[in-house]
Amino acid sequence: MKELVEVIARALVDHPDQVVVTESEDDRAIRLVLSVDPSDMGKVIGKQGRIAKAIRTVVKSAATDTDKKVFVDIEDKD
Repeated sequence: MKELVEVIARALVDHPDQVVVTESEDDRAIRLVLSVDPSDMGKVIGKQGRIAKAIRTVVKSAATDTDKKVFVDIEDKD
C-alpha cells in the first residue's frame, strides 16, 4: 500500500523527492500518512478534495484482499 501511495503522489507533485509516506498497522487497520512539500499540497488534495478522495478510493480498492481497513491521511510538513 505504501508504495502505491508514493507512486501516485510522486506523479502529481512538482517536488517528488519531498514525498514521504509512513505506514502504521494494527490488528484492524492500516494507516498511511502522506507528507508532501507545502507548495504541492493543493496538487495532492485537488479542488474540493477530489484528488485526495481518488487516492483513497484506489488504495481501498487495492486493499480488498486484506481484512483490514485502510486510512490515508495527508499531512503538511510545516
